[in-house]
Amino acid sequence: MSSIREMKLSSKNIVSPKGFKAAGIHCGIKHKKKDLAILYSEVPASVAGVFTTNKVQAAPIKVTKEVVYETKKMQAVIVNSGNANACTGKQGLLDAYEMQQLAAEKLGIDPKLVGVSSTGVIGELMKMDCIREGVKKIELGNSLENGIDFAQAILTTDTVMKNTTYSTQIDGKEVIISGTAKGSGMIEPNMATMLAFITTDANIESDVLQKALSEITDVTFNCITVDGDTSTNDMVLVLANGLAGNNPLTPEHPDWNNFYKTLKMVAEDLSKAIARDGEGATKLIEVEVDGAVSDEEARKIAKTVVGSPLVKTAVFGCDANWGRIICAVGYSGATVDPEKIIIKIGDKKMVENGEPIPFDEDELIKILKANEIKIYVSLGLGDGHGIAWGCDLTYDYVQINASYRS
Repeated sequence: MSSIREMKLSSKNIVSPKGFKAAGIHCGIKHKKKDLAILYSEVPASVAGVFTTNKVQAAPIKVTKEVVYETKKMQAVIVNSGNANACTGKQGLLDAYEMQQLAAEKLGIDPKLVGVSSTGVIGELMKMDCIREGVKKIELGNSLENGIDFAQAILTTDTVMKNTTYSTQIDGKEVIISGTAKGSGMIEPNMATMLAFITTDANIESDVLQKALSEITDVTFNCITVDGDTSTNDMVLVLANGLAGNNPLTPEHPDWNNFYKTLKMVAEDLSKAIARDGEGATKLIEVEVDGAVSDEEARKIAKTVVGSPLVKTAVFGCDANWGRIICAVGYSGATVDPEKIIIKIGDKKMVENGEPIPFDEDELIKILKANEIKIYVSLGLGDGHGIAWGCDLTYDYVQINASYRS
C-alpha cells in the first residue's frame, strides 16, 4: 500500500488534469452574469454520476442519466444557469436533447457522449435562441481563466466560486483530480440544488469509478444541508479520461488508496464550500458524532443537528443553547441513550452523561462568533462515526428566497 501524500494545488482548477478544456460565457439567460458553460475532454472519458432523489426531476437529469448509465462514457457537459428546465413537460425534454445536440455539433462528437445540466428557476421554458447563439460563440481552452469562466457560469445565488484541486501519485505518475461546484440554497442532499463536476486524468473504468463515487458521496455531498429542501436538478459527475497513463485502477491496485482518498478530499472540499456559502450564511457548522451504533446512524444524527432551524439560528445569534442540540439528537430517529450523551461546542464540554455541566458563557460566545463552529456529540453506544456540514440561518436567507424569481 502506497503512503504517497496527496498535495493540494493552488491556482489550479477544472481544466488542470491532462486533456480537459472548458469555457463559460454570458448568452442572455441571465441579465448580465455568465450563464452558459461547456466542459470537454479531448478523448471520451469514463464517467460516474450521482443524481437528485427528488421524484420530480428536471429534463437534463434524464438526458445525462442516459449517458452515464447507458453509454458509460462522456466527453463533454453543457451547463446553463438561470433556468432549471424543470417541470417544463415535453418541450423541456426536447430542449435538453437539443442542448446535447448543439454541444455535440460544436465539438464534433457523438451526442450520446454529451451530458446536460441546468440550474435556476423552475417552471420556465429555456431561452433556446440564447443557447443556440451562445454555443456558436463559446470558445474552449485549457487556461486557468477558462476554468474560472466555467466556474462562474454555473453559479446562481452563490457568492463565491467553489474550486479545488489535488494531485497524487499512481504507478509513479502524477494524477490530478479537480472539482468545481455550485450550490447555495435548497441544499438537502440526497441531493439538492448543487452541481459538482470533477475531472481527472486517471485511468479507471466507469463501473469502478461509479462505485467509488457512490461511496464517497454518502460521506460528503450527502452530509451537507442548508435549508432542508431537495431540488430537481442536482448531479455530481466525475470524468476520468486516462491521459495520466497509469495502469487501470481497481481496489486491488497498489495505489488505489491514493486515488480514492484524493477523490474523497476533492468531494469533501466542495461539500464544505457549498455548506459555507449557504444563502445568507455567515458561519460554517460542522457536527461530528461518535459512539453511535453504526456510521449510518452517526451521519443521521449529525445531519439532523446541523439541519435543525433552532440550532442554526442559535449559532447565528451566538447563543450556547445546548438544549436545541440534544433535542435534535433525540428526534433524529437514531438509537440514543440520554444518560450517555456528551456534547461539546468547540472544545468546551456542556453536557456529560446527559446532564449539564457548568460552563463560561463568555467563552462560548467567543467560540460562536468564529466563522467555523464545531459541535461534537458522543453517544457511548458503539463505534459509529459521522460528520455533517451546514450553516447558520440568517435574516438574509429569508430575504434572498422571498425574492428569488425577481
